[in-house]
Amino acid sequence: MAIVVRLDVVLAQRKMKARQLAQEIGITEPNLSLLKSGKVKGIRFDTLARICEVLQCQPGDLLEYVPDEAAGMTAADAGFDFRLD
Repeated sequence: MAIVVRLDVVLAQRKMKARQLAQEIGITEPNLSLLKSGKVKGIRFDTLARICEVLQCQPGDLLEYVPDEAAGMTAADAGFDFRLD
């Protein structure tokens, strides 16, 4: 997956336990655990907003885009030749 969830990093920086965050934003600990592990296909904007409010951060602090290996290929890797003769 190309989106990496950095929630555990932000929690550690804030010295906050996942249990406390789950209580403050109103979701279950198992659901928060799934989110932290990146095993979810999506997140509701209102949940993301509550997390950002409690942790005083931006969505970009929690989510990071990492290109798949195929997307990271150069033109030469893909077999394209851009020489101008």
